[in-house]
Amino acid sequence: MAAKLSLPLLLVILVCSQSEASKLRTTTMTLYFQDWSAGPNATVIPITGLPGRLWSFFSFGTIFCTDDPITEGLDKASPEIARAQGIYVTSALDGSNTHVLISIVFTHNKYNGSTLEVQGASRQIDNVREVSVVAGTGKFRYAKGYATFETVYLDMSLAYSVIQCNVTVKHY
Repeated sequence: MAAKLSLPLLLVILVCSQSEASKLRTTTMTLYFQDWSAGPNATVIPITGLPGRLWSFFSFGTIFCTDDPITEGLDKASPEIARAQGIYVTSALDGSNTHVLISIVFTHNKYNGSTLEVQGASRQIDNVREVSVVAGTGKFRYAKGYATFETVYLDMSLAYSVIQCNVTVKHY
């Protein structure tokens, strides 16, 4: 008797889960993180590290806090559409990986108030770094996907860089 009831129940669960999956949408976007790592208006700063060691992106144990403006275009004068708020931790002993924990907090237009949660190991020496999008809110509720980061502009004298972020997520 139990076997007869479980097959219809299994079919109902399968049909319901397939109908939920068909509601998923895919969103892709390109964002530009405007990153200032020094000066009075720095948007990413080291907040702690190992005593007696230089606090840098390549020093194990260094933790950075970030609040980068995100623009719709490469130019820093492009309209700001979001903020990248969170932390980076240099997590590999040799300094090759940074663990990324950031929220992309949308502040403009149709995604205003929505967020994407980005997390993962970012290989600092790679030209293109890939991390996971593990969650979202608002328009991106239940988001899952990935983001790639590529430094497309770097001015060491100003401690300024622009990081292009390509995001692909599935969400409801």
